[in-house]
Amino acid sequence: MPKVSVCIPTYNRVELLPVAVESVLSQTYTDFELIVCDDGSTDETPKLMDKLSDRRVRYLRHPQNIGKSNNMRSGFEAATGDYFIKFDDDDRLTPEFLSQTIAILDQDSTLDFVGTDHWIIDIHNQRQETPTEQNSQRWGRRELSAGPVENLLEVVFVKQSFQIGATLFRRSALLDVGYMRPNLQNCEDNDLFVRLALSGKRGYYLPELLMEYRVHEGQQGLNRAIPYLGDKIQYLETYQFDSPELESIRQSRLRESQLLLGLRLVETGDTEKGRHLLRQGKSFAPAKAYLGLTLSALPLGLRGLAFNTLRKMK
Repeated sequence: MPKVSVCIPTYNRVELLPVAVESVLSQTYTDFELIVCDDGSTDETPKLMDKLSDRRVRYLRHPQNIGKSNNMRSGFEAATGDYFIKFDDDDRLTPEFLSQTIAILDQDSTLDFVGTDHWIIDIHNQRQETPTEQNSQRWGRRELSAGPVENLLEVVFVKQSFQIGATLFRRSALLDVGYMRPNLQNCEDNDLFVRLALSGKRGYYLPELLMEYRVHEGQQGLNRAIPYLGDKIQYLETYQFDSPELESIRQSRLRESQLLLGLRLVETGDTEKGRHLLRQGKSFAPAKAYLGLTLSALPLGLRGLAFNTLRKMK
């Protein structure tokens, strides 16, 4: 059996998937299996995968879309390695990722996962130095020292310093917590790290840029924001922390998410649900909540113009 299982969930990304796959096949560490789990792609992904002759590659294709987290779970359930990593079909690993992270887990059996820093790349595969530095600072990775993370729950929940696509796990640790929750299509990575921390798992931070995270237009837009915020609310409602400080942060983020989703639902015409969420989240920003409630009384066409005008004013 291979030492490590690498999983790439994919859906209609035939133009970017080859870059992700090649980044695995180019690893300096070679004792791996690569599992590409396809969530019912309707593009040329099956033809692309048919052309791959490397015996380490396994292609799991679902005949119809089963959802992001369920697709991820299918790849995890098929894995046989002692170690496991999942990264997205529009990202890529640097050649040394597996060799450097595996060495740390091999040396210390008490560690359950190793996370690294990562580059920001554009649609043309070019590394972006300034955005990379800004990203590392924003998520608290510049404050982390190399080694085991002592305050793991704070790091993964408050600072959200670990990126799941830049983290190698012991598969046994993921089995202990049930890996990804089914049917949670967004924030599933945050949720997994919080559950690992709450269950007493140990993480290690390696401050090396060993993965490349792609930023592109396909990740933006109102249609993506609404399901994301809905799942974020579900994720935040799952927990109640013993620490008053962490619980206060959770409550604040929950109210903010309710407020933001309420505004977006009002804008798109889901008025009653939007109003309900605005009332739930109004303590985060009362002025915004009351403005959203006021705009919800406008006809839908005028409502959209009003929201666009407010965005331009910002």
